[in-house]
Order: sequence, then C-alpha cells, then structure tokens
Amino acid sequence: MKFISLTLLIISGITADNFDVVGPVDPLIAIVGEDVILPCSLKPNISAVDMRVEWSRLDLKDVVHLYEDHEDKITNQLQSYRGRTEVFKDELQKGNTSLKLSRVQISDKGAYKCFIQSKTWFDDKVANLRVEAVGSPPLITVDGFDFSGGLHLQCESKGWYPEPELVWLDSEGVTLTSETTDKQRDTDGFRVKHMITVYNRHSKYHCRVKLGRHMMETEIITSSKMFHSWRTLIILISVAVLISVIAGILVAFLLHKKIAFYQLLQNQKGITEFDITQWRKYEAGNVILDPDSAHPDLIVSDNGKQVRLRGNTQPNEERDEDEEQNNKFDIRHCVLGSKIESNKFYYEVHVRWLPDWDIGVARESVNRKGWIDINPNNGYWTVGVRYGSMYQACGDPRVLTLSVKPQRIGVFVDYRKGRVSFYDVRAMYHIFSFSGQSFNEKLVPFFSLGFGRSDAPLTICDDFK
Repeated sequence: MKFISLTLLIISGITADNFDVVGPVDPLIAIVGEDVILPCSLKPNISAVDMRVEWSRLDLKDVVHLYEDHEDKITNQLQSYRGRTEVFKDELQKGNTSLKLSRVQISDKGAYKCFIQSKTWFDDKVANLRVEAVGSPPLITVDGFDFSGGLHLQCESKGWYPEPELVWLDSEGVTLTSETTDKQRDTDGFRVKHMITVYNRHSKYHCRVKLGRHMMETEIITSSKMFHSWRTLIILISVAVLISVIAGILVAFLLHKKIAFYQLLQNQKGITEFDITQWRKYEAGNVILDPDSAHPDLIVSDNGKQVRLRGNTQPNEERDEDEEQNNKFDIRHCVLGSKIESNKFYYEVHVRWLPDWDIGVARESVNRKGWIDINPNNGYWTVGVRYGSMYQACGDPRVLTLSVKPQRIGVFVDYRKGRVSFYDVRAMYHIFSFSGQSFNEKLVPFFSLGFGRSDAPLTICDDFK
C-alpha cells in the first residue's frame, strides 16, 4: 500500500506542470485598420509569467511576437509586425497568452501558431485569421446613352477585400442583370464596377455592395430630363468624333515625321533609345547568379544561369543554422548577380512563366535582412509584375501599361549618365527608364521571384536570339 501511494505521488509530481494550450476553433475575422485579439490560454489557468510565449506565422516560418525571460524580444521579429503586437502581461499570471495585433493589414491574413513552453512542458495551438477590408460606398454615374433611348448607369466601389458582391436592384427590390462587369485588384483591395441600361423615365434604382456582414447601398432616381438630354449629347458626340478623326490624321502625320527623324538620327549617330541591337554591344558577358546571396527557399542551378522556388517537398539541406551571419536575403525571395566592372553593361532575362518578379540592378552593399522596400533610395532600380498583370517600376507610383505580356526583359545600365533602362525584347518595346540617378558604388544584377508560389524558373539569357 505504501509503494502504491509513493508511486502515485511521484507521478503527480511529474505531471504537475503539464498544461494544454487552448485557442479558437473557428477562423477569426479582422477588419483592415482595426485591432484584433488572437485568443490563446493555458488549461488549467496556471501562470505563464515565467514561460516562453511565441507567436509565429505558419506560412512565413518566422516570429510574429516573442515573450521570454519576462520581456518582449524583437530581434527576430518580422519587420512588418514591429510596433503592432503585444501580449497582455497583466493577464499572463492567469494563463492568458493572447496576442493583440494592431492596425490590421491585408497581408496579416494567415495561420498563427501560439507556442507555450515551460521548463518541463510545451504545447501549441493554431488560430486562423481572415482579413476583410470595407471599401467605399458605391458611386453611381450616368455613363452615356444608346440610340434606342436607354440610359447607361454605372456603379463602382473600391477598396474591398476579399472581392465583394455588387448587384443592381430596381424599385421593387428585384435584382437586375448587369450588362458589363469589371473587377480589378491592387494593393488597396478589390475594385468592382457594373453597368446596366434602363428605360423607365421615372423610377428608382439601387446599387448594393456586400461583403459578409458589411453592406453599402446608393440609389439614383431617373427623370424625363435625363432621357431627353441624350439627343443633344449624341450631336455633341458626333462633333467630337469628327474632331477626333481630324486630330488622328494630324497625329499620324507627326508620328511619321518623328519616325523619320529617329531613323535619320540612327544613321548619323548609330544608336537611339529604341535600338536594342546597339545596346547588346554592351553585353555584360557571363552574368551568373550568386548563390551566397540567394534566399534559402531559392534553388540556383549549377551553372548559375537559373533560379526557381524550392517546392514544398524539397528539403533545404543547405540552409545555414545561423542565417543572420551570412549574406543571404531572409524575407524576400531575392538573389544577386555577379559583379560587373564595365561602366556600361546589358543583360537579358527570361520571365515568361512567372506571375511575380522584379528585375534590375542593386548596389552591391544593399541590406538583405528583414522586410526590404525595393526603391532607388534603398539602392534598387527595378521593374516588376504582381498577380501576373500589374506592372510597376519600383519607387514610382505609376502602373506601367504594357500592350503585351513581356517574356524576355532586357536591362541596360549607363553609370556616367545615371541611367537604368528596361526593354521588352520580343516586342522591341521600351518599358521604362530611371534617369538622372547617382551611383556612388558598383551595381550588380538583381532578381526577385516575388511572393508567388510558382515553381517556374527565372533564366539569364546568353543566346541573344
């Protein structure tokens, strides 16, 4: 009997510090710009003051917030979360290890792991966070008329995430079929636009946009005056078309003269901005990738001409145990090229199958740790694409409008003129140029595979065909 009592006492002593981590079962929903609390606690409600409380993102595999040794530690915290996270230190005594995330961003959506460790035990729980952005109230505009007497009404709303539902309703609440629909996504969320044609001269129409429990609505009342004005408008449109035709003829004539001027300039000087064959004489030679600079999730080919994202099933045997001590990029999927000594150089890259990429040059000494803002002020001169169709020059707020999707990009650098230019090689089209730049140190080719998960390769070309 004494032996059994002693055994029970020993077992109870071993398991006295055991606990379970408890979190939400259903996904949490947060609104962009607001604060959200990710629940997490210990069961039983023992004190977590002396424990390690670590929050991380499963998809980013890095620290969102770390509490250890009675203080918050930000050394390895993701740059995008700094200043926006906190644990409730007054509640740790009660076993409450929840995380407060302030000023929620669209990029915050994902799976978060709450990991709690004592000296003798540990456990974790995953909380899924969904992010929603409430956009602008729908804006209704009259978008023209047709010859049958119909009135075109257009409704637009922007800044939503994820994509909202937009519908037209008549005065009885019946849903109307949209004739044309358009949706686009940018860094601020989704923009949706629908158009209908109405014929009732005295009626009310509603445009409603919904996302989950959020809904906004705008109405417009049509009148006879609006419909009568279409005749006057058609006359004005006819006059405008005539003027446009005349203007088009003049523009075509001036363009013909301009082309003749460029051809003359090429014959006299041997090079113009739009003559890629002249750029290729500054070909940089054997441009290869520097594997020592590559993000650990990138695979650089043995010949240094190709890079791709590592697949989910491919082990990363080359990952350094302490990446803070090397020169690798640790957040963005980036890699640098070999150093080039010439004051003018040119190279080409094949990007056909990649949905996200950035191509250009960077200072050899650029920062490679944490979240990197790619722009000339930080030593990067690039153009790139997001979501497979949104092209942009780094540091330039304008979106680049391209007539075709580039498959092969040419990059030309001129140190003395402070210029970096980009070409669509196949279309023989000048994409963008950074001019008047100041290069106070050597530049190296720069490549990024963005944030997509495509396993398509990025390839440095040397055939120039």
